[in-house]
Amino acid sequence: MKLAAAARFCALSGALLLGACAELQLQLPAEEPQFELAGRIAVRYRDQASNANIAWRHGESADEVLITSALGQGVARIVRSGGTVSLFAADGREHRAADAETLTEQVLGFRLPLDGLADWVRGRAGRTPGTELRDASGRLAELRQSGWTIQFQEWSQDGRLPIRLKLLYPGLELRLAISEWK
Repeated sequence: MKLAAAARFCALSGALLLGACAELQLQLPAEEPQFELAGRIAVRYRDQASNANIAWRHGESADEVLITSALGQGVARIVRSGGTVSLFAADGREHRAADAETLTEQVLGFRLPLDGLADWVRGRAGRTPGTELRDASGRLAELRQSGWTIQFQEWSQDGRLPIRLKLLYPGLELRLAISEWK
Protein backbone atom coordinates (compact mmCIF):
# COMPACT_ATOMS: atom_id res chain seq x y z
CA MET A 1 0.00 0.00 0.00
CA LYS A 2 1.54 3.26 -1.13
CA LEU A 3 0.16 5.20 1.82
CA ALA A 4 1.73 2.89 4.41
CA ALA A 5 4.99 3.00 2.48
CA ALA A 6 4.80 6.77 2.39
CA ALA A 7 4.33 6.84 6.15
CA ARG A 8 7.37 4.61 6.63
CA PHE A 9 9.44 6.74 4.34
CA CYS A 10 8.25 9.88 6.06
CA ALA A 11 9.49 8.49 9.31
CA LEU A 12 12.95 8.11 7.82
CA SER A 13 12.83 11.40 6.06
CA GLY A 14 11.53 13.07 9.21
CA ALA A 15 14.62 12.06 11.06
CA LEU A 16 16.62 14.01 8.52
CA LEU A 17 14.34 16.95 8.07
CA LEU A 18 12.56 17.64 11.33
CA GLY A 19 14.11 17.29 14.72
CA ALA A 20 14.40 18.69 18.14
CA CYS A 21 17.03 21.19 19.14
CA ALA A 22 19.64 18.55 19.80
CA GLU A 23 23.28 19.54 20.15
CA LEU A 24 25.06 19.26 16.82
CA GLN A 25 28.38 17.47 16.60
CA LEU A 26 29.95 19.14 13.59
CA GLN A 27 33.02 17.62 12.02
CA LEU A 28 32.35 17.70 8.31
CA PRO A 29 33.17 20.49 5.88
CA ALA A 30 30.46 21.04 3.27
CA GLU A 31 32.97 20.26 0.51
CA GLU A 32 33.63 16.65 1.57
CA PRO A 33 32.26 14.08 -0.91
CA GLN A 34 31.32 11.68 1.91
CA PHE A 35 29.27 12.23 5.04
CA GLU A 36 27.18 10.57 7.69
CA LEU A 37 24.31 12.32 9.38
CA ALA A 38 21.57 11.50 11.85
CA GLY A 39 18.46 13.35 12.83
CA ARG A 40 14.70 13.44 12.49
CA ILE A 41 12.47 13.71 9.47
CA ALA A 42 8.83 14.66 9.10
CA VAL A 43 6.83 14.10 5.96
CA ARG A 44 3.49 15.51 4.96
CA TYR A 45 2.17 13.95 1.76
CA ARG A 46 -1.29 14.98 0.62
CA ASP A 47 -3.42 14.49 3.75
CA GLN A 48 -0.99 12.15 5.56
CA ALA A 49 1.77 13.07 8.00
CA SER A 50 4.42 11.06 9.82
CA ASN A 51 7.86 11.45 11.35
CA ALA A 52 10.82 9.22 12.03
CA ASN A 53 14.51 9.04 12.81
CA ILE A 54 16.95 9.05 9.94
CA ALA A 55 20.55 7.92 9.58
CA TRP A 56 22.25 8.52 6.23
CA ARG A 57 25.69 7.41 5.07
CA HIS A 58 26.59 9.10 1.77
CA GLY A 59 29.54 8.43 -0.52
CA GLU A 60 30.38 9.44 -4.07
CA SER A 61 28.96 6.23 -5.54
CA ALA A 62 26.87 4.77 -2.71
CA ASP A 63 24.25 5.73 -0.15
CA GLU A 64 22.56 3.99 2.73
CA VAL A 65 19.56 5.64 4.37
CA LEU A 66 17.97 4.00 7.40
CA ILE A 67 14.60 5.20 8.62
CA THR A 68 13.44 4.08 12.02
CA SER A 69 10.46 4.74 14.25
CA ALA A 70 10.71 6.73 17.47
CA LEU A 71 11.25 3.40 19.24
CA GLY A 72 14.17 2.53 16.97
CA GLN A 73 12.37 -0.12 14.91
CA GLY A 74 13.35 -0.31 11.25
CA VAL A 75 10.82 1.23 8.90
CA ALA A 76 12.79 1.25 5.65
CA ARG A 77 16.31 1.11 4.31
CA ILE A 78 17.35 2.65 1.00
CA VAL A 79 20.64 1.51 -0.55
CA ARG A 80 22.22 3.00 -3.69
CA SER A 81 25.16 1.07 -5.09
CA GLY A 82 26.44 -0.03 -8.48
CA GLY A 83 23.90 1.88 -10.53
CA THR A 84 20.91 0.40 -8.68
CA VAL A 85 18.80 1.65 -5.82
CA SER A 86 16.99 -0.75 -3.48
CA LEU A 87 14.37 -0.05 -0.86
CA PHE A 88 14.00 -2.68 1.85
CA ALA A 89 10.62 -2.34 3.57
CA ALA A 90 9.86 -3.32 7.16
CA ASP A 91 7.91 -6.34 5.89
CA GLY A 92 11.09 -7.69 4.29
CA ARG A 93 10.19 -6.93 0.70
CA GLU A 94 12.85 -5.45 -1.57
CA HIS A 95 12.06 -2.98 -4.34
CA ARG A 96 14.60 -1.93 -7.01
CA ALA A 97 14.99 0.80 -9.61
CA ALA A 98 17.73 2.63 -11.51
CA ASP A 99 17.46 5.75 -9.32
CA ALA A 100 16.00 6.86 -6.00
CA GLU A 101 13.49 9.21 -7.59
CA THR A 102 11.91 6.44 -9.68
CA LEU A 103 12.02 3.95 -6.82
CA THR A 104 10.38 6.21 -4.26
CA GLU A 105 7.73 7.23 -6.78
CA GLN A 106 6.92 3.57 -7.49
CA VAL A 107 6.87 2.48 -3.84
CA LEU A 108 5.81 5.62 -1.97
CA GLY A 109 3.91 7.55 -4.61
CA PHE A 110 6.26 10.56 -4.66
CA ARG A 111 9.77 11.26 -5.92
CA LEU A 112 12.51 11.77 -3.33
CA PRO A 113 15.46 13.72 -4.78
CA LEU A 114 18.29 11.80 -3.08
CA ASP A 115 20.97 13.25 -5.38
CA GLY A 116 19.84 16.84 -4.82
CA LEU A 117 19.32 16.22 -1.12
CA ALA A 118 22.99 15.22 -0.75
CA ASP A 119 23.93 18.76 -1.79
CA TRP A 120 21.08 20.53 0.00
CA VAL A 121 21.87 19.04 3.42
CA ARG A 122 25.38 20.47 3.00
CA GLY A 123 23.99 23.94 2.32
CA ARG A 124 24.75 24.13 -1.36
CA ALA A 125 22.90 24.04 -4.66
CA GLY A 126 23.04 20.90 -6.76
CA ARG A 127 24.25 20.62 -10.33
CA THR A 128 20.98 21.57 -12.03
CA PRO A 129 20.01 25.20 -12.63
CA GLY A 130 18.13 26.90 -9.83
CA THR A 131 17.27 30.17 -8.14
CA GLU A 132 19.13 31.09 -4.95
CA LEU A 133 18.25 33.51 -2.17
CA ARG A 134 21.06 34.18 0.33
CA ASP A 135 21.04 35.56 3.87
CA ALA A 136 23.20 38.41 5.21
CA SER A 137 26.05 35.93 5.86
CA GLY A 138 26.03 34.72 2.25
CA ARG A 139 24.54 31.32 3.11
CA LEU A 140 21.62 29.84 1.23
CA ALA A 141 18.31 30.94 2.76
CA GLU A 142 16.14 29.47 0.02
CA LEU A 143 16.80 27.49 -3.12
CA ARG A 144 14.43 26.60 -5.96
CA GLN A 145 15.77 23.67 -7.93
CA SER A 146 14.36 20.71 -9.88
CA GLY A 147 10.80 21.66 -8.91
CA TRP A 148 11.68 21.79 -5.20
CA THR A 149 11.79 24.78 -2.86
CA ILE A 150 14.39 24.24 -0.14
CA GLN A 151 14.31 26.55 2.89
CA PHE A 152 17.41 26.59 5.07
CA GLN A 153 15.79 27.40 8.41
CA GLU A 154 18.70 27.05 10.83
CA TRP A 155 22.47 26.69 10.55
CA SER A 156 25.06 25.18 12.90
CA GLN A 157 26.67 27.54 15.41
CA ASP A 158 29.74 27.94 13.21
CA GLY A 159 27.49 28.59 10.19
CA ARG A 160 29.04 25.88 8.00
CA LEU A 161 26.14 23.44 7.66
CA PRO A 162 22.35 23.67 7.84
CA ILE A 163 20.72 21.78 10.69
CA ARG A 164 17.04 22.46 9.88
CA LEU A 165 15.65 22.33 6.35
CA LYS A 166 12.17 22.43 4.89
CA LEU A 167 11.67 20.97 1.41
CA LEU A 168 8.52 21.72 -0.55
CA TYR A 169 7.24 20.06 -3.71
CA PRO A 170 3.63 20.18 -4.95
CA GLY A 171 1.63 18.03 -2.52
CA LEU A 172 4.70 17.14 -0.43
CA GLU A 173 6.52 18.74 2.50
CA LEU A 174 9.65 17.30 4.12
CA ARG A 175 11.25 18.72 7.24
CA LEU A 176 14.68 17.62 8.29
CA ALA A 177 16.44 18.32 11.58
CA ILE A 178 20.05 17.15 11.63
CA SER A 179 21.46 16.40 15.08
CA GLU A 180 24.78 14.77 14.18
CA TRP A 181 27.35 15.00 11.37
CA LYS A 182 30.36 12.74 10.82
